[in-house]
This record gives sequence, structure tokens and C-alpha cells, in this order.
Amino acid sequence: MSADTITGEVKKRATWTMFMGFLIAVLGLFLIVYPFLAGAITAVLLGWILIFVGIAQFIFALHSRSAGRFFLKVLLGVLFGLCGIVLAFFPIAGLAVLTGLSAALLLMHAVLLIAIAFQIRPIRGWVWFLADGLASLLLSVLILAKWPSSSLWAIGTLVGIAVLTSGITRICIASGIRGGASAVGNVVRHA
Repeated sequence: MSADTITGEVKKRATWTMFMGFLIAVLGLFLIVYPFLAGAITAVLLGWILIFVGIAQFIFALHSRSAGRFFLKVLLGVLFGLCGIVLAFFPIAGLAVLTGLSAALLLMHAVLLIAIAFQIRPIRGWVWFLADGLASLLLSVLILAKWPSSSLWAIGTLVGIAVLTSGITRICIASGIRGGASAVGNVVRHA
């Protein structure tokens, strides 16, 4: 296989990845523009996943070798199932709970990152940990200050930002690979 064939194939795949990254980024923007819809869809999807996990726990309980493990797995199945039912069939209430939990998680994340930043402080780049921690702290305070009304935008916006970031990351990486393939192709042609 020649170098031109390989670089051509790499460029083709990188272009396809850039296109998919663009689509993912557009979906992320859609989720950010319609955060309540995105949050409700997330709650329903998570609810159905938890329902299936609950069913799986019941099946695992049937294969338990002791009564203690049987009842523990049945209890877990009931908990997963009930949480799933609430999220799947009452997504607004489920969304409020998910938003509160997400804000609490962001708050814990912020505290840990700020503590890590000050522990590694003499190391170059420690400020990035501090900035990340402060951003997480600000976001958690914004969500908690308006909770439960923040449920209308928080989860959908966070999922949208994550999807948008994923799309942009794919575009950037594929663009770098495509540029690298072009550079390799030029070097090989002039050699």
C-alpha cells in the first residue's frame, strides 16, 4: 500500500469524523436551546434504564445461593425499579430530583478540586484545578439557589454542553489528524 493511499484513507476518515463531530455539536446546541425537553428526555431514558436494571436484579435474585443475598438483590431490584418508574412516568418530578443531586455532586466536585489545587499549589498548572473548582462551585450555587425551578434548564443545559463539547472535540482532533496526514503526504511526495 502506497503512502498516498494511506494518507488519502486517513483524510477520508478524518473528514467523516469531522462531519459527525459537526452533527454532534449541532445536537448539543439543540439541547442547549431546548433544555427542558433535553432534561425530560434524559429523565425518561434514565428511568427506563433503571427499570431494566431492577428487572435484572430480580433475575439475579433468583440465582442467589443464600436467603440474605436473595433479599438484598430483591431490595435492590425494588429500589431500582421504583426510581426508574418515577423517572420514566413522572419526568418533571424526576428531573427536580436529578437536578438537586447534580448540584450536590457539582458542589462536592468543587470542594475536592479546590482542595487539590491548594495541595499541589507549587506545581505549575495548579491554577487550572482552582479555576475548574471555582467554576463547579459557581454552577452548583446557581443551580441550588433556584432549585427546584432550575430543573427546567439545568440538566438539559449540562447534557447539551457535554454533547456540544464532544462534537467540538471530535472536529478538532479529526482536523489535526487530517492536517497531519497532509503534512506526511507532502513529505513523502518530496522525498
